[in-house]
Amino acid sequence: MAQEISARLTNLDTSAQKARLVVDLVRGKRVVEALGILSLTPNKTAAPLRKLIYSAMSNAEENFGVSRDDLVVYKIYADEAPTRKWRLFGARGRFKPQLRRNSHITVILREVE
Repeated sequence: MAQEISARLTNLDTSAQKARLVVDLVRGKRVVEALGILSLTPNKTAAPLRKLIYSAMSNAEENFGVSRDDLVVYKIYADEAPTRKWRLFGARGRFKPQLRRNSHITVILREVE
């Protein structure tokens, strides 16, 4: 059975809904191809996600001796993190709540058989 290498990014300051748009771009791709896609994606989430995949790739090379050309993004998903509740004060003493949503991103790499 192929080894699975995982990495996790917690409390990314982007909503899970927006992070899933970028996550869907790289699911099932080879790691080198996924890093190329993310380096050209003009999205706020792309840079931290690129660092996360690069970190998982480096862990696979260093700890398990797997070549980066043999790795594929097996599973990747974005979950919701705790929401920060912020407040703004509006006209006539009114209170305007804002929800600052965060996300957790998990990536699992697998060696191509």
